Amino acid sequence: MKDTHLYTETDMALNLIDLARYPIADLDNGEGATFLAKCQTHMEEHGWVNLDGFIHPDALSALEQEASNLQPTAEVLTIKRNIYQGAIDPSLPADDPRRREYTHVASQLADDQLPSDTLIQQLYKSDLLTEFVRRVQQKPVLYRCGDEFQALNVVALHPGSWHAWHYDTVECTVTLLLKAAESGGDFAFLPNSRTDDGEDREAVDRILAGDMSQAQKFDRGAGTFTLFRGGYSLHGVTEVFGSTPRITAIMTYDEQENRVLSDDVNIRIYGKRVEKILADRAASQNPK
Repeated sequence: MKDTHLYTETDMALNLIDLARYPIADLDNGEGATFLAKCQTHMEEHGWVNLDGFIHPDALSALEQEASNLQPTAEVLTIKRNIYQGAIDPSLPADDPRRREYTHVASQLADDQLPSDTLIQQLYKSDLLTEFVRRVQQKPVLYRCGDEFQALNVVALHPGSWHAWHYDTVECTVTLLLKAAESGGDFAFLPNSRTDDGEDREAVDRILAGDMSQAQKFDRGAGTFTLFRGGYSLHGVTEVFGSTPRITAIMTYDEQENRVLSDDVNIRIYGKRVEKILADRAASQNPK
């Protein structure tokens, strides 16, 4: 039996997660093993696992308040990118949808803007939570992303905004909905639309043309924890309606330890602030 004392007393997951409902502290025995098997099967069959009420209500209130208090420090970013988050491939035909860039506007806090003592950072740094994500994804090893900007983000979509179609820059992505939209703001994705061997271009073309018939879409309540393979499943968020923002924590994991994304990708996502940080760093390391 895996003892919970293997996780430090300060492991925030033990305080925030509803362990009675989601027994992730012991995944090798009893209810924990049964729960893990269900999650693994659902991931294999559907490409996602959705855990409603993963966070205790009191803890969720604290996390939501924390995220709301941080919002004034968030940058409002107009993010323009293709679905792969890289440079446009000039070899593609001019009318190929993969050459199109999609734009959305969001208030976004990158990992370096989230203080280490915040509840959301402590939850993300939880070894217990990381091990659970690894086991559900059935990876031999899994690490929290080492990128100073990408690892953990808190994103607010305000009414009238949406999250454009894209693949994540890492395979394993987890989202925790901290505050739901009054209406809209549905998570939509095309499970396993690409693999290491290629992409289902016909399905991707249809969804980019507005045909949602093959997409899976569901709304979620605050406190829902969603695991999916964001690097392999095209996904986005539908338009948010109402008077309040939809706030989500995005946690990234990778099989490569200390994974760092390219400067180009980070600048495309985070804009001028990160561009200046990287330029200043390069200048200090290579003085004239």
